[in-house]
Amino acid sequence: MQIFSELIELKPGSSTRVEEWAEHVRTHRALAEETLKAEGVTVESWFSFSIEGKDYVLCYMRAESLEEAQRVVAQSQNPIDAYHQQFKIDTWVRGGGAVGELLVDLVGDRSNP
Repeated sequence: MQIFSELIELKPGSSTRVEEWAEHVRTHRALAEETLKAEGVTVESWFSFSIEGKDYVLCYMRAESLEEAQRVVAQSQNPIDAYHQQFKIDTWVRGGGAVGELLVDLVGDRSNP
């Protein structure tokens, strides 16, 4: 199992678009979970917050293989993936953010990571 996190800086004025994206994903949860299953992703969580006047999202993901997950999503025909790719173009600051380094990984029930 591989674990990934990334802090992503958002373009100024993106907060409404971020809320629309989150609502769209929640509304289309079945499609989103279908694509996660195809990618081998067991957990994908998103958080939003502000630091010193800048807005960010944080992505946390667990997958069997991050490389395989990226390969699958690049070829996906699932409309939720196309929506997410457009969201990234619309809101993410290119090069604005950082990939996290895993320090500790605790799981209370290893049968359900």
